[in-house]
Amino acid sequence: MSDFEPFYDVSRSYEDNYEQGPFGAFAEALKDGNGADAAGTTSEGALATFLGQPVNLPFGIPAGPLLNSRFTTAAFHMGFDLATYKTVRSRAWGCNPFPNVLAVHPKSADGSLTPGSAELDEGVLADTNYEQPISISNSFGVPSQSPDVWQPDMRAAIEAAGPGQVLVPSFQGSRVEGMSEEEYIADHATTARLVKETGAKLMVMNTSCPNEGHNRLLCHNPLLVGRITEAVKQEIGDIPLMVKLAYIPSDGDLELMVRSTVGHGTVQGFSTINTISAKLVDANGNQALPGAGRDRSGVCGNAIRGAGLDMVARLAAIREKLGLDFAINGVGGVVSPADYQAYRDAGADSVMSATGAMWDAELAHKIKASR
Repeated sequence: MSDFEPFYDVSRSYEDNYEQGPFGAFAEALKDGNGADAAGTTSEGALATFLGQPVNLPFGIPAGPLLNSRFTTAAFHMGFDLATYKTVRSRAWGCNPFPNVLAVHPKSADGSLTPGSAELDEGVLADTNYEQPISISNSFGVPSQSPDVWQPDMRAAIEAAGPGQVLVPSFQGSRVEGMSEEEYIADHATTARLVKETGAKLMVMNTSCPNEGHNRLLCHNPLLVGRITEAVKQEIGDIPLMVKLAYIPSDGDLELMVRSTVGHGTVQGFSTINTISAKLVDANGNQALPGAGRDRSGVCGNAIRGAGLDMVARLAAIREKLGLDFAINGVGGVVSPADYQAYRDAGADSVMSATGAMWDAELAHKIKASR
């Protein structure tokens, strides 16, 4: 793998990637000046849709590795018709210390991690030996530029989309010390309004990053998510809203999430999953990522595909049971055209790949060629 250069360079800091990236094939795509990739409509020659917007193929890259408009524009050029602008906040927010990404090696023969398994708490090996099929740590802490930086850049990212391509802005609220629950809800609404001001045609709200401590994810509180989405919809009106979910073990909790959001008319779709939290250790059993509070990290890539497919299938079953109309965006471990099709077969209306796309810039072209 030493001769391959992911478009997000894991050997550099987040700040260096933001200022100097993207790298590899994505950097070349920006240089060629050919504009967005227009090839690869569906096999029937008709456009698909994503939250009401026409797309060549409902496949792209979720929130995470596309740090700014250079990254999202390169993604469009490489045929990813859905490009998600990395999650923004109402204020500047720092990144966790470098390193943020390590290769992760689960014990199972297929390299998968199972939600709730003992291995997640006992420790999973993490190092710099990046091997396919790839799984990595995701330990960034949801950094964000200030709105005066990201708003004009997001506008440029939206305008760079080609025919049949859509820029997907991601946002979240920020909880700071001393903040009340009402202030926390209001911060989500404020950030959504800031995103709306960029001309966004749709947006996704992140409820699934462990930025408040292990097992304190916002999506584990469906009633609070319901209150937040009501406040957000008051700000954004008819703009479609998707909610990003982590793995939710309980069918009852997942159904309550749907009833509290889609059932109230505030949410038009769900994107799932984000990562699976695991204790990461080095070959000696010591903490793999340096610094206090970093003994655990979200894991993404090949290891979480089974959990992602499970969440999509369960959401699709709830959609049918309740007779509600909402979109499902499948995320997690998509590294091949077969993985894309598996998510579609499980009930996903669209599919995205972060880690797989980072390590295979041609993934969108491969999926289009396979159809």
